[in-house]
Amino acid sequence: MAIISSALDRIRKPGRLTLGIELPLDNDWSPAGEAKRRADGRPGGVPDLARHAELVRKVDAGGFAAVWMRDVPVFDSVRMGDAGSVYDVFTHLGFLAGITRNVALGTAAVVLPIRHPMMIAKAAASADALSGGRLILGVASGDRPVEYPLLGLDFESRGERFREAVAYMRAAWTPGGLPIGDGTREPTLDLLPRPAQPTIPLVVAGRAQQSEPWIAQNMDGRFVYPGDIMRLAAQAAAWRAARGSEGAFISAFHLDLADDPDEAATPHRFGARMGRNRFLDHLEALRRVGVDHMAVLLRRSVRPVDEVLDELAAEILPALDAPSPAVVQAA
Repeated sequence: MAIISSALDRIRKPGRLTLGIELPLDNDWSPAGEAKRRADGRPGGVPDLARHAELVRKVDAGGFAAVWMRDVPVFDSVRMGDAGSVYDVFTHLGFLAGITRNVALGTAAVVLPIRHPMMIAKAAASADALSGGRLILGVASGDRPVEYPLLGLDFESRGERFREAVAYMRAAWTPGGLPIGDGTREPTLDLLPRPAQPTIPLVVAGRAQQSEPWIAQNMDGRFVYPGDIMRLAAQAAAWRAARGSEGAFISAFHLDLADDPDEAATPHRFGARMGRNRFLDHLEALRRVGVDHMAVLLRRSVRPVDEVLDELAAEILPALDAPSPAVVQAA
């Protein structure tokens, strides 16, 4: 078995595309899911978490590369209408560290400017240590202005605070004392535990108010919004031009997997309904343009989520594990 020195190695395989699952694991955005939500009395946008732990364990045992969770501190039922993964992101990471053994644990993404970087650094290092080095810390500047005034913070300066937080965390995860400002470190103070990884990989979601050169120099990966092949190809090419073979390029897809494996794609926002063979075709096209990892959201699934997870694990993951012709030729 290959030695994994970075959680990115769990989602980045040369010549291959890996598949992860985005939380929550429900299908509330399907007609049946919507009917159940109403019967349960849950507000719109609040997922069904009754089988959360059970389904996460299924993902972990099924061979998927990662699970991804969002950071939604405040549920805005009017302007956003989506509670995301619901739980506090770092509490959630600690829980998932305890019930999984294999998947990378990814955030998509922690809003850095609304928290003190010392507390983020400690929470992330704790989650990484507890999970045995499986944390991929997706980070963002935040696009929900409602949170900033609630915390007494300025929305417009979030880009600068994002850069400051990244620099602080990178320093806090290494020996040499606690960062105390202006590039100074206090050697008598330390932040424990140390991450299990040499450093926790940072993946930027969107652009976080940063320039492309800054992202290429300071981030270990990019997580971009779902898009068509041409747009993703251009974004992946720009990332590769800046980083070469290093780092990971990640996107997402909202999948409604049809019973008929050959059903053609019917697009919807951020994804499509399609059969597994057409989904494989789509994933192969993404691999060819340089996408390393795809996070799949199943909230639109007409079929039960556990049934779809079983089909993806049995039919899609083995096909993705087969080396591409280019890798075989190189070997």
